[in-house]
Amino acid sequence: MKVGFIGLGNVGGKLSGSLLRNGIDLTVHDLNAALVDDFVARGAARGESPAQLMRDCDAVITCLPSPAASDAVMQEMLPEVTEGKIWMEMSTTDEAEAKRLGAMVIERGGAAVDCPVSGGCHRADTGNISIFAGCDRETFERILPFLTTMGRRVLHTGDLGSASILKVVTNYLATANLVTCCEALVTAKAAGMDLNTTYEAMKISSGTSFVHETESQVILNGSRDISFTMDLVKKDAGLFYEVAKRNNVPLEVAPMLVDIFDDGIARFGERELSPNIIKRLEEATGLDILAPGFPPEMVDDEPEEPGYEVIPQGKEQQAAE
Repeated sequence: MKVGFIGLGNVGGKLSGSLLRNGIDLTVHDLNAALVDDFVARGAARGESPAQLMRDCDAVITCLPSPAASDAVMQEMLPEVTEGKIWMEMSTTDEAEAKRLGAMVIERGGAAVDCPVSGGCHRADTGNISIFAGCDRETFERILPFLTTMGRRVLHTGDLGSASILKVVTNYLATANLVTCCEALVTAKAAGMDLNTTYEAMKISSGTSFVHETESQVILNGSRDISFTMDLVKKDAGLFYEVAKRNNVPLEVAPMLVDIFDDGIARFGERELSPNIIKRLEEATGLDILAPGFPPEMVDDEPEEPGYEVIPQGKEQQAAE
């Protein structure tokens, strides 16, 4: 099968790189011609437009910065959707928007999947990121070889739209973890604790998390570089909040997180790296939250291996009943 990939940014460039590195017949498109040139130099075909990719490829993947961008690309592709074509939305988007655009594809005889990723750009780069996929089971089986090339752990989440819900749920948890890690590190420093020791105490305790074991390291290094910015955090937290409101869940923490990142954006700019939300507390206390021996960026130390489908705990028992 021929695969088209639209959106070669921080995440998309790494996911499509895994496809290319593993021998997938790949055509790429991006508004940034330099990014396309780099992929062509490595063996990918140059896509002229979203419409051309949908016309010439069996499956087209989009990985774009906003629902509006996905909509614009879909309007270009839609006339070329025919029986058997597959659209795979790897952007972080709203459940309702994934369903709306997917319905257009399905109406023309194609298949639609929302399949966002989770785990950080460093794992996207090595093909070890996790992928959620929302679609019918038949479509999932067709695209599983591509998903296990781009990611290590692949979860079929249910119908179209379900993956987008779980993506914003998990991103919300990551945001909450980031803010609490920042508060914990600053409080420990203010109380006179050594930050290297504090990092290890948090890591080996019940208070650890994926975010602490990765992002706290680049916070303490001072680079704060995870290739993710405050505007994207705000967008994802807002999407989670909308899911909760549509389902009449009276949240308390989520609105606070949106307010915190609104303040961070007002102070430092929307393209500021998201871990620099800690600067709000550094400025308030006069403390620098830095420690020696931590890396400037997150690196995935897992070797690249073929991915596999994750079966939810208890699912087999549920099916038997």
